[in-house]
Order: sequence, then C-alpha cells, then structure tokens
Amino acid sequence: MDLGANALLFAAGIAGGAISSLIGGASLVTFPVLLASGLSPTAAIAANTLALTPGNFLAWIYDRGQLPKFDRSFAVLVVVSLVGALFGALLLIATPTRLLSLLVPLLLGFATVVFAYSRQIEGWIARRAAARRTEPGSGGDHWGATNAALFPVSIYGGYFGSGVGVLLIAVLTIGSGGDYRTTNVLKNFITSLNSVVACGVYVALDAVVWTPVLTMMIGALGGALAGARIAQVAPREVMRRAIVVLSALLTLAFAWRYWL
Repeated sequence: MDLGANALLFAAGIAGGAISSLIGGASLVTFPVLLASGLSPTAAIAANTLALTPGNFLAWIYDRGQLPKFDRSFAVLVVVSLVGALFGALLLIATPTRLLSLLVPLLLGFATVVFAYSRQIEGWIARRAAARRTEPGSGGDHWGATNAALFPVSIYGGYFGSGVGVLLIAVLTIGSGGDYRTTNVLKNFITSLNSVVACGVYVALDAVVWTPVLTMMIGALGGALAGARIAQVAPREVMRRAIVVLSALLTLAFAWRYWL
C-alpha cells in the first residue's frame, strides 16, 4: 500500500476510535475504508475486527467492577458466546469471495438499520426486562434466558460484527434485569472475548493483511483517547444522524459496485 492509502487508514482509525468512544458504530466507517483501500471483503472484515479489538478491551477494563458475579450460569453464557463467535469466524473464512462480495451491501445495510434504530431496539428490550422483573418469582440475573438469542448474535459478531454491540445490549438486557451499566460493560466484555476468538481464527488461517491492521489500530487507539475529550462538546445526536446518512450512502455505493 502507498503512503496515501496508509494515511487514509490511519485517519479512519482515529475517526473510528473516537466514534466508538462517543456513540458506537465505528465499523460503519472503518470497514468501508478498508474495502476502498483494495482489501478483499474477507481481509477487510478480519482487519476491521483486529484493529478495533484493543479499544474494546480498554472499554470493559475501565468499568470492570460492574461485571456480574462469575457463577455457573454466567460461565455458560460466556461459553455460548465464544462458541458462536468461533463458528461465525470459521463461516467467514469458508464463504467464497464472490458470495461475500454480494453479501457486503446487505451486511452494511443491516448494520446501518440496527445502528439507526438502536435506541428503539434497546428501549423495547428494556421495557421487556422491566416487565419481567415484576413477574412473581423474578429477580436477580436471568443469564440462562439469554443463551438462545446470544448464540446467533455471537455468530454474526464473529462473521461480520458491525452493529453487534446494539444487538448484544438488546440480548444482555434480559439477563442483567435491565441494569444498563452492567449490560454495557458486559457487552464490552463479550465483544472483547468474541473478537479475540475471531482474530485467533483469522490469524491461524492466514486471513490477515498486517500493514493496514496495524495502521488502523494505532489510529483507533489515539481516536479512542481523543473521544473522551470530544464527548464534552460534540453534539451526539447530530453525529449519530451523520453516521447513519454516511453509512446509507456507502451501502448504496457498495451495492452499485458489487451488484451492478
């Protein structure tokens, strides 16, 4: 890759890291840039996951005191999620490049819709969780009730991952009893572990192009640090709408590229 492509990847990493700190949805920016740099869809997904993984770890380590008690039901939840991520990563590697190219606009479009309606999705699940707490005999955690939904979400996380944070919050809210802070740190924890599993598969099967990964990773770490300061003045709702519009346009652009 030439100097211009690396500069673009670094800038996208900074933007992605900052966006992740502010409102989430970093992959909606970073993944299209990786594709535009000339990587195949498989290599772009692998690079995107690797580049954003350190930021996911920092997010849950910062608030790790809010993690729930590591009992048997919670351990089963983690294992279910890791197996799902492993399956998703293997499925990605097994998907022919031509088929994955056709799926890219659909995956981007799905992630854009999930991000656009994230508040409605989370609100609906939170109301369901609140209603569940009022039922006789309810109370405490309900991790066992989340496993059936968590497994396919984790497969999606290992396969593509963009927008998976919203889906994880929606699923994990059921198990946490509606406690948002616990749900959010648990989301970061699960995302981190799933990313490590997926990255292990990508590295073991030689699906990683390291130069763009490292370039974007360095930018993302810097962007995550800067995001804490930007959050003090940035209009979050304006940023959210701008990302949705940009992602919708990119979805159309890749549909034109891969379908026409």
